Amino acid sequence: MAAVCHGPAALVSAANLDNSILRGKRVTGFSNAEELLVLRSNAIPFKLEEKLKWLGADYHKSLVPFTSHVETDGWLITGQNPLSAGPTAKALIEILESNNLN
Repeated sequence: MAAVCHGPAALVSAANLDNSILRGKRVTGFSNAEELLVLRSNAIPFKLEEKLKWLGADYHKSLVPFTSHVETDGWLITGQNPLSAGPTAKALIEILESNNLN
């Protein structure tokens, strides 16, 4: 599975049912700092960074907001923000090619 920006929020409902889905997994997604910088932090039901951490994920982010950052943990690939879309796709392609699934 690959998800970018707020895409990892799709895992939140699944993890609420079974928290082993995210527990200990290296992930990233739109950071609290990025939410603050786009002035949208009060317009969303939860901050993705906080929610992923709360669900037990091993959340990582770039040191500088809005720079590309990708995390891969097995078949789970996540990109931090829109600038991470291309590198996330490349990571997915590499995994698919290395497992002869193309």
